[in-house]
Order: sequence, then C-alpha cells, then structure tokens
Amino acid sequence: MTPTLAILAISGAIAVGAASPGPSFVMVMRTALARSRRDGVAAAFGMGIGGVIFCTLALLGMRAVFAQAPFLYLGFKIAGGSYLLYLAFRMWSGAKQPFVAEAGAGSRPQVLKSFLLGLATQLSNPKTLVFYGSVFALLPAHLPVWSYLVLPPVIMAIETGWYMIVALVFSLGKPRAAYLRWKTWIDRAAAGVMAALGLKLIFSSARA
Repeated sequence: MTPTLAILAISGAIAVGAASPGPSFVMVMRTALARSRRDGVAAAFGMGIGGVIFCTLALLGMRAVFAQAPFLYLGFKIAGGSYLLYLAFRMWSGAKQPFVAEAGAGSRPQVLKSFLLGLATQLSNPKTLVFYGSVFALLPAHLPVWSYLVLPPVIMAIETGWYMIVALVFSLGKPRAAYLRWKTWIDRAAAGVMAALGLKLIFSSARA
C-alpha cells in the first residue's frame, strides 16, 4: 500500500472511530448542553489535540512499547478507568442540582476549563491509543517525510470536526430545553455510561 492510500485508509478509520459513541461523545454532548456552545467547541478542540497526541505516539511506535512492557499498558488502563469513574461521580453527584447559567460562560477561563476537560477525557482512554496504533500499522515501514507532516493536521481536522458538530447540535435551543427538563436523568445516564466504561477498563486490567 502506498503512503497516500494508507493515509486515506487511516483517515477513514479514524473518522469511523471518532463517530462511535463513547466517553468523549458523552462529555462533549454534556458540555454543550450544560454550559454553552463555545464551551462545547472548546472541548471539541481538546479532543482534536488529544487525537494529535495519540497520532504522534502511534507514529513513534507506542503500541510496540506496550507490547514489550504490558505493565505500562495495564497501568495506563487503570489510570484511565479511574479518571472516568471520577467524572461519573461528579456527574452523578450534581445531577439533582438545578441548572444555573454560569456567570461568564464562554469567557476565557471557562473555555479553557472545557478545553482541558476534553483533552483529559480523550487521553484517559487507553483503548484509543491502541486503536490508533493498530490503524497506523497500515502505514508502510518506510514513510516519506511529508507523511509525518500531513497526518497530525488531518487527524486534528477529523477529531475536532466531528466533536464540533456534536457540540453545535446539542447547543441548539430544543436540545438545551430538553436537557433542562430532564437534567437529573440525563446526567445520571451520562454518569452511568462513564462509570461502566471506567469499570470495564479497570476489570479488564485485573483479569489481565
């Protein structure tokens, strides 16, 4: 497979992976609903940067490192699962609190917080890194220099673009109104998804 075809195949696989429901989707959706459109977009950029980091690690052969040192991968999974459980606890504990538009929502400090939350959520999922490593195995052994320059911005565009669509859709009036009516149940459902994914990571580490 030529480098160009490999990059196209990787781009398609990453796009499908990004669109699959998971903790990143839940976090961006809830951020757009509970805070503001700008916060949701900031979280989407955090996802994009996280994708670029995973892309870089995959290009550096991090999957091969995990294969040689399984304990590193186990530790990564436990840490990621613990972070998702922490997010789930925060969502569940605040589910019954009435929604109040935060002062300065969309201001720089709040947008920065949403960006960091998106980045941390993306990086907390070790399966994403393994997925990137597996997909990047499509690349030829010897890559031209231009491919290293093209791949990161392509991944950034795919990850950020998808989650930006999610943020824009769920920040519209009708989804926000529905969220306000069903806030407790939506937050608890989101917390349940986060907790289930976190426990799955931890238990799979224990079995390993």
